[in-house]
Amino acid sequence: MKLRSIFTNSFGILISRVTGLGRDVLMASALGASVWSDMFFVAFKLPNLFRRIFAEGAFTQAFMPSFVASRHKGVFGTAILLRFLLFLIAVSLCITFFPEPITKLLAWGWDGKQIAQTAPMTAINFWYLDLIFIVTFFATLLQYREHFATTAMSTALLNISMIFALWFYMKEDPKTVAYAVSFAVLVGGVLQVAAHLIALHRFKLDGLLLGGWRHRNDTKRDITEETRHFQSLFLPGILGNSTPQISAFVDTILATFLMTGSVSFLFYANRVFQLPLAIIAIATATVLFPAVSKALKNGDETKAYENLNQAFWLLAFLLGAAMLGGMLLAEPIVWLLFERGKFTQAETLHTVTVLQMYMIGLLPFGLAKLFSLFLYASHRHRKAAKIAVYSLIASVTSSLILMHPLGAAGLALAGSIGGWVLFVFTVKEVGTQRFLSIVRSRKSFYFIAVMIPLALLFYFLNGWLVGLIR
Repeated sequence: MKLRSIFTNSFGILISRVTGLGRDVLMASALGASVWSDMFFVAFKLPNLFRRIFAEGAFTQAFMPSFVASRHKGVFGTAILLRFLLFLIAVSLCITFFPEPITKLLAWGWDGKQIAQTAPMTAINFWYLDLIFIVTFFATLLQYREHFATTAMSTALLNISMIFALWFYMKEDPKTVAYAVSFAVLVGGVLQVAAHLIALHRFKLDGLLLGGWRHRNDTKRDITEETRHFQSLFLPGILGNSTPQISAFVDTILATFLMTGSVSFLFYANRVFQLPLAIIAIATATVLFPAVSKALKNGDETKAYENLNQAFWLLAFLLGAAMLGGMLLAEPIVWLLFERGKFTQAETLHTVTVLQMYMIGLLPFGLAKLFSLFLYASHRHRKAAKIAVYSLIASVTSSLILMHPLGAAGLALAGSIGGWVLFVFTVKEVGTQRFLSIVRSRKSFYFIAVMIPLALLFYFLNGWLVGLIR
């Protein structure tokens, strides 16, 4: 099951997420859960949304099957890169000159003054989207060569850039800190592109792209059908992969109608939630996807589904333990990471309830990520998109129902409800009988036997830790 590659990828993602948590610790200390932290998170929300959609599989899962099947890989890859990049540059220029409408779209509940203050940061942060697309495209080529470490660790460069900005401007006024971090986002994006260029040269993939550029006119007709096929997969692939991100995006908008700090509570809690999801589920899915795509293309379903069986139990045990730990140890975790400087005990308690609601969805989101591989590898992107729409409808409807009685925690719980809907429908599409054949094993008994005492351990450990810190 390529365990070595999975753990290498997990380790790289862990480094990136740890530096990300370090960044958020400094952010919480410098800005707390304030008006300026809310404004920065709103400005960073759109490029960060697309970063997660692109970097965590949406582009790759549309591009990889087409690239594997292409007869002129260099020309095909170059054509896709140029088309996307020119489109994104055009959009970024529009946002630069007219940032207020898109900012208003991100924060409906804010007044005109707050929108005007946030708009320049939105324009700055949006250019990160262009850089992260280049990174994602290069990363997909590296995944084809089964190299994952560079991409897994490259996000650390973004975090390190932001950490330096926070460190140097920590004692300045909040506005200066927010702008410094915004420019640091762009610096981090440039560093990520540079790291991937070095890796491309090492694996001689830069020559593939240069050759594609030189011969683009010679084989233009030959790749027309391949390009159309990719386009038919891309939009459904984006929709199918982006349910959690779109749900979080909608939640950010809805949170602007709630108490001040709600956007920040969601951001900080989601950062903790994303850590186990990334290092366990996303790392495993990223490594398995090229192998599953090649196996299904070659008609070797047995090999593909053997990987599914083994990966299912790896994820079930690890995500189950992380879910219990995140729910039962939420207060010590948030206290350790964020409660310092301008981040108070009251803000910790708000973030704790949000984190607990997010954690309810950790297991279904992770397992849905695994099962969806087989939809994308077999070119069933439209089915995946349809399932994602069901999940998104459930999530948004639940958000509207729960946001007023439960506040930001209700928005997080709604996201988890959407995760369970996503999991159930994805399993049904891949094959309910196949799923039942996996869970009808002795490992199900082992799973229950491990989770019950683990929950008790976390419960008593939480009581002891809260007694110490409070």
